[in-house]
Parts: sequence; structure tokens; C-alpha cells
Amino acid sequence: MACGCCLLALLLIPGRAGAAETPSFDAHGSVEQVYATNLSPAAEVSLYDNQGQEVATKSADNLGGVLFRNVAPGGGYTVGLASGGPRSAPLQVLTTQSAPPSTDVYNQSIPSSGYGYLTARDGTKLAIYVHPPQDVTHVVPGLELPPLPAGPTPTLIEYSGYGYADPAGPQSGISLIANLMGFTVVDVNMRGTGCSGGAFDFFEPLQNLDGYDVVETISNQPWALHHEVGMMGISYGGISQLFTAATQPPHLAAISPLSVIDNTQTTLYPGGILNTGFALEWAEERVHDAEAASATSGQEWAHKRIQEGDQTCAANQALHPEAVDLLKKVEENDHYKPEVADPLSPISFVDQIDVPTFMACQWTDEQTGGHCPALVKHFTGTKRKWFTFTNGTHVDSLDPATFNRWYDFLQLYVAKRPPILASAAIHAAAPLIYQEAMGIPGVTLPPDPVQLLPTYGLALAAFENLKPVRVLFDSGAGGISPGQPYPGFEKSFSEFPVPGTQAKAWYLSPGGSLGGSPPAGSHADEFTWNAHALPMTDFSGDTAAGSGGLWTATPKYEWAQSPPGSAVSYLTAPLTANTTVIGAGAVNVWVRSSTPNVDLQATISEVRPDG
Repeated sequence: MACGCCLLALLLIPGRAGAAETPSFDAHGSVEQVYATNLSPAAEVSLYDNQGQEVATKSADNLGGVLFRNVAPGGGYTVGLASGGPRSAPLQVLTTQSAPPSTDVYNQSIPSSGYGYLTARDGTKLAIYVHPPQDVTHVVPGLELPPLPAGPTPTLIEYSGYGYADPAGPQSGISLIANLMGFTVVDVNMRGTGCSGGAFDFFEPLQNLDGYDVVETISNQPWALHHEVGMMGISYGGISQLFTAATQPPHLAAISPLSVIDNTQTTLYPGGILNTGFALEWAEERVHDAEAASATSGQEWAHKRIQEGDQTCAANQALHPEAVDLLKKVEENDHYKPEVADPLSPISFVDQIDVPTFMACQWTDEQTGGHCPALVKHFTGTKRKWFTFTNGTHVDSLDPATFNRWYDFLQLYVAKRPPILASAAIHAAAPLIYQEAMGIPGVTLPPDPVQLLPTYGLALAAFENLKPVRVLFDSGAGGISPGQPYPGFEKSFSEFPVPGTQAKAWYLSPGGSLGGSPPAGSHADEFTWNAHALPMTDFSGDTAAGSGGLWTATPKYEWAQSPPGSAVSYLTAPLTANTTVIGAGAVNVWVRSSTPNVDLQATISEVRPDG
């Protein structure tokens, strides 16, 4: 019997060990996704449901990662090698609801300055860099900040797929300006970019929930004043605020998006024509930046960190090859498909934003386009909202008049202190800001009545008495020299479209005239369409603030007239009174063409008395 018992034990022990055996890879449930890492490259990997039925099979990428998308939320999923062997522990696939199953993830500790990683609800680590207000003095030697009180500081989040977490400074970010205002800024790289883990997809729900997690984690830190945070940023860092705020993080104080879009489709396919001038090139850059970091791909700063021994950054590259093929997505969606386009179009969801909002955009933004004002009437979720619109380029959402109001807004709704406290610092630094941002010397901030009020209550009341919509007209004409970013005049309105505006129609008429009434009889003008009749671009210099650059005071545009016979042109009679045109317009024409598909562009211009 003793030997029999001994033999029985020996037979059972291997069975118990086999049941407890764990796979050599790591697997996690995410938001409508399941991913696994530490696999052998090209290994066949299967996903199983809670009944053990195979759901999908994929090959691991060259870095040993695999990502299953569009997985139904629920529990009991497992991952295993298709060739057999132990499977993962049961995995929970999360829904797209804003709040996570547990808020324990927000109890992680984040240092009050410097580089690090923040863990999202699915375990993915996002690369971040925390810039306390003092960081600006490292970049601008000799700059004196106003005395900073000890303890927590007002905090802002800047979030995009650019190299925001780069320790050398955020790429295309504006955190230093917020440092000047007295804010700590947390710069965050979106998942699947730089040193952040995960795989990239353009504003997928998971990316927006990452924003929610960042807000809730940072607001929970002891160094975040009021245990609330705001968001700031321009362009990509502005657009991301709209997506994040729509998830309604409980501790989000306010947002301040600058130079944003209303609709991905109108930027990518304006009028149904692929925007190869900016949008397509931008998409190509996002594809490159989402690749695994190496000497030839991904974000250069991430490759540098890996070379210097950052093991977390290195491990986080595993899922980068699983990024969605963004260019294929662009090609497959040349028409508006609501199921694809609506979730990517802020105009369809900004009504869900319920926090104070300050937004500024340009009618003639060469990057994000001029449709941003269409968002105004859709911001129905908050009564505390202010908008500034002007002519100008992509960076003109930082013009002095707009800057003042943006600064006041952040002080009042995030810092919750009177703007007068830090106004001296921003006024002193203004010439340097505009020299760097626009390449324009000698620009200062105009006087601001809100910044003169001594108490928070008085300043808040004055700000909230401002009309929601402010339009700066003829920016570039209000300074002492042409092109300085000051408006010729401004008007404020209670809403947009502006109450009391009247539609005005002109009619294409014989002889190249635009008449006030439809012409009698039928008439048609013809021209020969020629893609090469005009140069492909009207500007060939630096596209930012470099010498003669697009953002400078007087960039050298090369406006060319269409050669005779290659276009049709119509002109009104001279206007008999000063006329302000504001809002949307449309050109309605009947067209007959000798080919089935022709791209047409209508340009509306002011013609001065000198011709």
C-alpha cells in the first residue's frame, strides 16, 4: 500500500503541474480588443471565446505582438498558439463606456516633473513628460516668473500623436507658453506613437478613453491643484480635446482647443476632392510616426531613448506594427460613410461636452481648413463657452487678442484665480513668443480689462459677461506695419451663425458679370479644364515661422491668374456701401463636361478699387 500510494502521488503531480502551466506570452483584454506580446515573430495566434470556440487567428508581427480588433465585450476570452500549448488566463474585453470597471488604476503615482509612463485601463503604458512652471526658465534663460506658491499647481494636459513626451521638448507643442502662465503641463503621447505602448488608429474610441484615463489619473495626483485638470493645445493637440471631453471625465475642469476641425471629411476631402496639399501628407506622417521606433522609422526621440536603455519604451514598440493602415482607410472612404465618418467628426459629438470651453480658429487655416465655426451651434452641452474667429494661418489662434482671452479663460476656469496674478509675465514674454511662433518681431499683448481686476470674483463676472462669439476682422491690418497679427476691427455676437445676417445671391450672367437677378433666357460659358494651367501651389517657402515663412507678416504668395480659356470668371458691379460678409457660402452651377469626372474649384475674392 505504501508503494501504491507513492506511485499514485507521482502520477498525479505532473497532472497538477500541467494544469497550472502558463504561456510564455502576455495577453490582455482591452476596449473591444485583445492583444498579446512576447510572442515569436510570425507565430500563429488564436483568440477563443468563453465557450472555447475559436474567434479569430492572426500571425504575430515582426516584434512578437498581435492585436485582435472588433471583439465583442465580455469575459472568458483566452489567447493561445494555434499549434497548441497553454492558453492565457481568462480575459475581460471592455466596452466603450467612459468609466472603467474600476477606478483603482487612477491611484498610480506620477512624479510632479520629468519623464515617465502612465498606465491606462487596459494596462497599456503611455509615455508622458511633466513640465512644471519652472521648466520654461530652462529654455528661456534669464526669464523671471512671478513667485509661485508652494504646494499644488494648476495643471493642463496636452495630448496628441506628435512627439509630445520627448524629453528634449514637445514636438509641435505649446507647453512652454502654459508654463509662462504658471501651469504645470503634462505632455502625453497617444498610444501607438513614440514610446507609448499599444497600436495607433486615428481617434478610435480607445484613444479617447486613454484621454479620459489621463485626466482622471493626473487630477488624482497630490500636485494637481483642486484635483482637477484642464486641457490645452493647438491643431492635433486641440482636436484631441474635443474627443476626450466628449467622454466627460469627472475631473476635467475646462478645455481650450485651438485651430481645430469640425469634420475629418471636410479636411481630408473638401468638396469631395482629396486634399493632397496638406491632409494626405499629414496622414502619411502619422503612419510613419506610428511605426516601431528605429533608425529609419517611428519617432526619432523614441529610438534615441531605446538606444539609451529605456526598456519600457523598447517593450512598448511590440504592438506598433499592428497600427491601422491609415492610408488604406483614406482611400476606402472617399465618400462620406456615416458609420466611419461620424465618430471622427467633432460636429457629431461636441454636444456631449459639458465643461467650460474656449475655442479659436481661422477662416483661412491652411492646415485644418475654415469649417471650425460650424461647431458653434452644436456646443449645446455647456453654457460656458467662448469662441474667437479670425482670418489668418494655422498659428493665428495665438494672435495677441486671442491669446489674452485664452489666458484669462485658463486662469479663471482651471487655476481659479484672478488673471492679474501672472499677467506681467506673459506681457513681458510676448515679443519672444511671437518672434518664435510667427517670426514677427516687436509684437506685444494689448491691454486686457479682465487682467486689471483685483479679485477672482470680479474677473470671473467680467469674463462671463462677454458675448460668446468674437470675430476679429482684417487681422494683419491693425498694427503699425503690414502683417502684424492685430485686427482692423472686431465684433462680438450672441451666437453663430450671426443673428440678423441676410443671405445675398448673385447670378452668373453674360459677359462675365455677377448680377443681382437671374439673367433672361439661357446662357452658358465654356472653358477647357487643364490641370497644369496653374502652378500646383501658390507658396513655395518655409511653411512655418522661418525666414519669409507662411506664418510671418508678409509671406511671398505667388497668386497667378488663370490663363485665358482655362477658367471662367464673373465680377459684380462695385459695391455701393460697406459690406461685411460673414458665414458660409455656396456656388450652385449646372455643369456639362466632355469627360465623366472633373475636379472643379470655385474661388471667391474681393476686388479692390485698384483692380
